[in-house]
Amino acid sequence: MKQFVLAVAGIYGMLSVVLGAFGAHAFKKILSADKLAGFETGVRYQMYHAIVLLVIGFALSFSTSTERWAAICLMVGVFLFSFSIYFLAFAEYWNVNLKFLGPVTPFGGLFLILGWLLLIVFFVKSKLF
Repeated sequence: MKQFVLAVAGIYGMLSVVLGAFGAHAFKKILSADKLAGFETGVRYQMYHAIVLLVIGFALSFSTSTERWAAICLMVGVFLFSFSIYFLAFAEYWNVNLKFLGPVTPFGGLFLILGWLLLIVFFVKSKLF
């Protein structure tokens, strides 16, 4: 589990740098300002959580279900949250109807919140502070 979390953290981090660079340069020419702002939010949340996954990948042993589920929720949450935003930002440019992805974004946010909550539960139970 540790190696998987670290690999996902690396992939999410790398993709957020790549997508952020495209957003800052190439996508400015094809996306409206509000779509680009949404896209940048997805990139920002993806990078924040890539860093968190990297830290917990090194710091936690994943020997409890709380640790494992916290990581799973964060990984799934990033995927649902950020990637739904990316696709929604491009829907108009691609001229496709992706409105069904609208509810996916808050669902991803819910997974992120749950991941953080599980981390808090783990920290309190393990009396680390």
